[in-house]
Amino acid sequence: MKRRRNIDALSLSFLDCICCGFGAIILLLVLSKIYEPVIIEKTQNDLESLIALLQQELFDIRGETTVLNRDLESIQNQSSTSTMRLARLQGELKTVRGQYRLSQLEADALADEGRLSVAKQRLTEEMIRLQPYYRAADDDAIAGIPVDSEYIIFVIDTSGSMQQLNWSRAIEKISETLDVYPQVKGIQILNDNGKYMFQQYAGKWIPDTPGRREAIVNTMKTWRPFSNSNPVDGIIYAINTFWAPDRKISIFVFGDEFTGRSVDAVVKQIDVVNRVGADGNRMVRIHAVGFPFFGAGGVPPSARKFSQLMRILCDRNGGTFVALGRRN
Repeated sequence: MKRRRNIDALSLSFLDCICCGFGAIILLLVLSKIYEPVIIEKTQNDLESLIALLQQELFDIRGETTVLNRDLESIQNQSSTSTMRLARLQGELKTVRGQYRLSQLEADALADEGRLSVAKQRLTEEMIRLQPYYRAADDDAIAGIPVDSEYIIFVIDTSGSMQQLNWSRAIEKISETLDVYPQVKGIQILNDNGKYMFQQYAGKWIPDTPGRREAIVNTMKTWRPFSNSNPVDGIIYAINTFWAPDRKISIFVFGDEFTGRSVDAVVKQIDVVNRVGADGNRMVRIHAVGFPFFGAGGVPPSARKFSQLMRILCDRNGGTFVALGRRN
């Protein structure tokens, strides 16, 4: 057999390969060492520039925020000043209106005798025209307020004149009226425009309990919904909402003036809503309490119209009209 030739591990070809390999490694190390510091330094410079730029933007944003906060505070102060000025102007407007109204009443008081005679003559004609609506008195007429109702509804004028002149007295009369009815099946409180005193009982009866009666009296002290001094809407709404064949209901109207145009039209309107039943009685009783409303010139026409209207309505609807005088 042919013998294999021995290979020398330290031959020239092997050494050449080894040297080239080491040389390549050294070259790579040299190249990497040359460029690495430059790249690191450039990266550091870029980061420092970015940080400086971000800090500058942060300072700018903080400055703008300070300016905006200052402007907002200035606007808020101006708004508060405007609100106070508006409230002051509203108070001055109310004062001017009151002075104007007082001056009108004083002017009416200085009217000559001829004007007063004409006014009296017109009032007489109005009373004659409304006379057919009065029901003739009979032996069965009830003196005072009938207390046969099981449900009572208050329709209260919450206008400025009532609030300023008669509100504490109205609270007293509500307490006295409730005392007339020691126990009923339901109570409801509306103003003359049909606004509820207790919204949670809208369209429902308020249970008659001592606590609820006390709450009604206490709430009256701060109850001030808008009113146009016209009880017609409240009366009609109360009848349409709460009447039922099995309920005996009385409506108590508290007020001091009627600002509607025609007493005649209102009487006819209530007649349509509060119909006469088979027993000859109306669906509900209507009572009224007239509170005094005097000016410098005496009783204004709106107060006289309220008395006329309530006398007719109470007479035609089985109720009683009570006209209050001045306390002293």
